[in-house]
Formats: sequence, C-alpha cells, structure tokens
Amino acid sequence: MRSNDGSRTGGEILVDQLLLHGVRHAFCVPGESYLAALDAFYGSDIALTVCRHESAATMAAEAIGKATGRPGIAFVTRGPGATNGSLGVHIARQDSTPLIVFVGQVARSMREREAFQELDYRAVFGSVAKWVTEIDDPARIPELVSRAFHTACNGRPGPVVIALPEDMLCERIAVPDARSFEPVETWPGLTDMSRLQKMLWAAKRPIALVGGSRWSEAACAALGRFAERFQLPVATTFRRGALFDALHSCYAGDFGIGPNPKLLARVRSADLVLLIGGRMSEMSSQSYSLFDIPEPQMKLVHVHPGAEELGRVYHPALAIQASPTAFCSALEGLQPPNEIPWRGESDTAHADYLAWTDKATPQPGNVNLGEVMVWLRDNLPADAVLTNGAGNFAAWIHRFYRFRHYHSHIASTSGSMGYGFPAALGAKTLYPERMVVCVAGDGDFLMTGQDFATAVQYERQVIVVIADNSLYGTIRMHQEREYPGRVIATQLRNPDFVAYARAFGGHGVLVEKTADFPPAFAQAVASGKPAIIHLKIDPEAITPAATLTSIREKSLAGKG
Repeated sequence: MRSNDGSRTGGEILVDQLLLHGVRHAFCVPGESYLAALDAFYGSDIALTVCRHESAATMAAEAIGKATGRPGIAFVTRGPGATNGSLGVHIARQDSTPLIVFVGQVARSMREREAFQELDYRAVFGSVAKWVTEIDDPARIPELVSRAFHTACNGRPGPVVIALPEDMLCERIAVPDARSFEPVETWPGLTDMSRLQKMLWAAKRPIALVGGSRWSEAACAALGRFAERFQLPVATTFRRGALFDALHSCYAGDFGIGPNPKLLARVRSADLVLLIGGRMSEMSSQSYSLFDIPEPQMKLVHVHPGAEELGRVYHPALAIQASPTAFCSALEGLQPPNEIPWRGESDTAHADYLAWTDKATPQPGNVNLGEVMVWLRDNLPADAVLTNGAGNFAAWIHRFYRFRHYHSHIASTSGSMGYGFPAALGAKTLYPERMVVCVAGDGDFLMTGQDFATAVQYERQVIVVIADNSLYGTIRMHQEREYPGRVIATQLRNPDFVAYARAFGGHGVLVEKTADFPPAFAQAVASGKPAIIHLKIDPEAITPAATLTSIREKSLAGKG
C-alpha cells in the first residue's frame, strides 16, 4: 500500500512490477523469509496458488511459462525451500522455458555467517539458471525484475533466480515502476532466407525437425502452410508433438525415444535437415548418433533464437539466428521449385506414421495402456491438455496419442519424474475451461502427488491416469538389459490410489480391465472433482514393443 509520500515496501514494489509485466498467476510455498512480499499479494490481481511442496510450485510455474512463452512465477523460502524448488529450475533450463523463481534470503546484516537456512544462491543455482541475482536495494527492484523478464524470455529462454533479503522487502522507498516488457523477436535476414530457398531447391530428400520453445499458434500454422507448399515431411522432436497437427498430411511422426524405424531411416537418409527451434540434444539425436559431430553427414540448416546454440554441437551448413515465430513468418515468402524432386514423400511419411500409431500393440495383462491412449486420443476434445512426467509409461503416449492443438501437450524434455501432476495443475490454472489430463506412472506420481491436495483446495479438476506396474519401470527395463536377473531397488509397494484420491477429497476409481476405462473416465469427469483413475498394469508390459521377459532373454542370450 502506498503511503502519503508515495513510498512502498520492497514487497509492494515487487508485486507491482509483476502486475505491470503481465503476471496473473503465481505459485508458492509460504515462508517467513518473504512475508513482506506475501503481504503485498493480499488484495492484488495476481492469483496466488499455495502448494504443498516447492518442487510442485516451480514445476507448475514452469508449465505456465512453457504454455505462454512468458515467465512462470514461483516464490519459495530460503534454504530447503530453495533446494526443493531447484527441480523446476533444472527443467526450465533443459526445456528452454522462461521461469522466474523468487527466493527468500536472510537479512542483509546476517549474511556470510551461515545464518539460519542461509545459502549463496549465485553458487547454488549458477550452473543451472540463466541468471542469478540478489536484490540488496529496494530502489533497484523495478530495474532488476525488468531485466529478469527480458533475460528469461530473450534468446534461448531459461530460468532466472532472484534472492530477496527479508529486511530489504520491508524497507520503504519511493521509486518509479519500470515499463512492461515484451519479448524481442529475432528475425532471419533476407540473405539467410535466400540461401535456404536455394538449398531446398537443390535438395532431393529433405525433412524438417521441429522443437524447442518460443513458438506460437500462428507460427505452427505458418509452418503447416510451408510444409504443404513444399510437400515437406515434418517430424516433431522429443515431447514437442503439439507443435504440428498429427493429422496434417505432412506429419511424419514423433522423433524422440524409440521412433518409428521408418522415420528414423528417413532422417538418416535425408540430404537436407531443417532443424527449427530445437537443440537436437540426447533424446532426439538418438544419443548423439544421428548426426556426425561436429560435421553432420548431411546438410543441416539450424534455426535457433540463441546464437550460443548455433555451432555449439553441430556445425550447420546454414545457421540462422531467429525465433521460431519470426522464422516461420518469413517462410511465407519462400516458393517451392517448379518440379519437386521429393514429390509424394510427405504422403508416404504420413502414411507410415498413421500405420505406426493406428492400433495398440498386444500387451500382457488385462489393462492395455496402448488401448487406453487410443481411446483418449479418439475421445478427448482436440484442445484437451495432456501432461506427463517421466517413466516407461510415456512411450505409449508418444506412440499412440495424436496431438492436434497448439500446446495440447506439456511434458518435460529433461525427463524429470514427478513433473506431470504439477504441470497439469499449472495448465488447469491457466486454462480452466479446457480438459486437463495427467498421465503418470506410479513412482512418477508419488514424487509430487501430495499436491493433489492443492488441486482439491482450489477446485481445479485435473484427471490423473496412473499406470501402476509397481516398478520404477524405465530403470527396471535398463536393469534387465544390462544386469539380467539381478533385480534390486526397482520394485515398489504402492498405496491404494483410489483411497488416496478420496482421502484428499477427490474422486478415485480403479480400472482392472481395459474395457472398464471409458466408464471410469466418464465417472471422473462427472464427479466435478480432481480425480485419479488407477490402472493396474502388468509389470511385464514394459514398452509397446517388448516385455520384461523378452528384454531379459535377449540380454542373457547376448551375454552367453
């Protein structure tokens, strides 16, 4: 509250900056180290969601950053609050997501004495955040918060961590606000686009791979029109499937973990790869085996908003520093050759994709997760948001679900377990009118499952589908491959997830046969509550194409 002399506390100045920069949602776990900032939220136009664990707060905020392209906002307290919240910071780093995490700090007069829960945040977050700072003077809050928004969003987006000494937040001062920020779009030059057109005209087997952040719905639509004009096959990289309509005639499929062998062969045989937005890191590059490093064996055109990423791993034939939104707008000016040498290849690639994803593969047990995913893809609204964390269960999402709408999939490319539920909480906060479904593994869900209480408290109807095979499935799969028959530390004894949901005040239902899933889902929707649908999955059903036994037997045969 401004006083008669126009002064405000540091906390009030801070919240005012968030408002003028367009923040409408923030997530937190409260702490005494930033009480003055919490007080400033009282009566403000920012909806503050209180979580049960700092990892959920930063992950939910990261999901909003991923969905909007503007920084998600989280507040955590000092020491253990900050380290708990570091999970969301790491995800934002690897996923190139704009995120700002505000961390409480000890009073300025107590620093460097190892006061209660004191940490050096520049040291703690220096290797993972894009920028870390500590605000010593409330007069600099407008300046440094403005810088944080620009830093988080421009170039390659990423996380910013700002430490807030508790006494600084209480200090009163009169200071003008900054102006609201807007992300800076980096446009490709005319020479870049002219060179790209010539390379496309000279190509015989081109393909586009799309990923990364800084996209928009308009950019995705422009890319679709470009692909149609050039009859260019387009594949999406790991967990970026919502960047291209799966039923578009040029869509070649998901190029992440375990891609369609025909798509993998197509990319390997391409003479020109147009990589837009992504870094082609470990998952999409098939463990860095796809392109020769540093000189790819085919011509690579790499388009990325961060100059530091161009040539960092791969030396492209053409490097274009541009955001995907600006680049895809510039694609409208390119024209295909009069005779397209690869004519018909996009149709073939799309037919291969449809055949690969058409029907669920047979699985051991009474619940086939592939059939569940096919039902969801055929019955959820096109704009439904699907979220997931990490685990072998995600292989069924990548293969069988077809994303049709921009940002209908929010998942961590960093492979962080526990991400799916907080991401769903963030998505439902942002899009209360859209259906939000989290698909989680049993071990995955229980890493952040306590925040089911948050969904109930704020009446955010998220539906969680838990694939319970009583295993850390991905690790068990690798264990059977590398150390067959020597099982240790991968078995789980799980709670009754139906009772778990009900204990928090939500809806729970058990599914022990595939045929029972549709009515169970209908019950979950009709309940009007956050819901858990507990799927009992056979432990043998470890991937869409293999079982634990087949992996073990193959490994033992190889070691014989």
